[in-house]
Amino acid sequence: MSPAVISIIVLAVMFLIATVLPINMGALAFVGAFLLGAVFLGMDSKDILASFPGGLFLTLVGVTYLFAIAQNNGTIDLLINKAVKLVDNRIALIPWVMFIITAAITSVGALGPAAVAIMAPIGLSFAAKYKINPLMMGMLIVHGAQAGGFSPIAVYGVIVNGLIAETGFAFSPTALFLSSFVFNLVIALVLFIVLGGSKLAGSRAGQLAERVAEARLEVSVGARTADVDFKGSGSGTYGPRDPAGDGAAATKSSGERFPQVMTILGLIALAVIALGFKVDVGFVSITIAVILALVNPKAQKGAVNKISWSTVLLICGMLTFVGVLEEAGTIEYVSDGVANMGMPLLAALMICYIGAVVSAFASSTAILAALIPLAVPFLDSGSVSAVGVVCALAIASTIVDVSPFSTNGALVLANAPEGTDKDRFYKQILGYGGIVVAVGPLLAWLTLVVPGWL
Repeated sequence: MSPAVISIIVLAVMFLIATVLPINMGALAFVGAFLLGAVFLGMDSKDILASFPGGLFLTLVGVTYLFAIAQNNGTIDLLINKAVKLVDNRIALIPWVMFIITAAITSVGALGPAAVAIMAPIGLSFAAKYKINPLMMGMLIVHGAQAGGFSPIAVYGVIVNGLIAETGFAFSPTALFLSSFVFNLVIALVLFIVLGGSKLAGSRAGQLAERVAEARLEVSVGARTADVDFKGSGSGTYGPRDPAGDGAAATKSSGERFPQVMTILGLIALAVIALGFKVDVGFVSITIAVILALVNPKAQKGAVNKISWSTVLLICGMLTFVGVLEEAGTIEYVSDGVANMGMPLLAALMICYIGAVVSAFASSTAILAALIPLAVPFLDSGSVSAVGVVCALAIASTIVDVSPFSTNGALVLANAPEGTDKDRFYKQILGYGGIVVAVGPLLAWLTLVVPGWL
């Protein structure tokens, strides 16, 4: 049995174990890389670790550290408050505010599940108060997270663009970002109409802050639970409750304004420096995070613990394993097999469906890290658009995160409004997830690959 075949078997076993058991696939990938490299390929540890993605490690740590500080100093709450005020009590716009905020949070580097964990309880609370379909609200939040997920400084975007850059293909990070954003936006619009959003047009909530006065929300992010409340002050402000009733919370909010302004400026600087001047995202993000920590030391307390170390382990482990796959000749083996089918368009569709089906039950980041290197080489034939296939694969592998078996879908289900029939809500999410898995890859293929316009 050739090393390429053995490596494929190892990869399949890894996905199976990670799906059935609660074991981080990154840890499995490191073990797989060691066994495959040392036992079957005769590689030493130094050669195996040469594939460790040091730059991506710094990016993941930097952007999640920065985002954790933004949470701690109240910047995220401030942005939500300002955005909610913009709806001017128009109920029909509330789901779109949730969509846009979630997309903005992920586009500047936050992980999708972290953004959904923050926004789902808030959005679903609004849905309960104003009779908005909870499925529509929850899915718009998830699609918002995916819409912003492929910006050049977002985690998904960094992964895909980095993998493509290593192949030497001419690729457009802007095309990847915009195709994902538009695709998710169109699906969100269809959902909004089908699930009764248009019926909300013209409806107003009166004074929004007063109608939701003292509504208590529990926002769970991993093991951390934070209480978020709406003050019924009549001013529409959003922030911590003032239990003493003496304005102490307002004074505290005023005192924290400077760090929040600095954080917003820092996020803007990240986008300008990293995108405009092509400076490494990891170094820029961690530099801004350290500056914010110096400005407000209290805000960085516990921020390091909020770095998504499980995701860092997952992605770094998978990319190290992919490096060993390349050494084993697996990528060339698979790409030759696909190319020999003689039907590149059909092969592209098959890859999209593989990514969608596996990702609905496993990690989207792991799927992207594994499939893109396998998909890219056969595109060298020029018979299909390399940019179109990569964009379609990226969308197909992430849009299925609406599944209740994925982290994002599970967060929506866990934050179902009080009084909601959770069994029914689960079946609704499961049904919608099934539709997306069945139709999403086909639509991505039809719009991005078949026309060949990218």
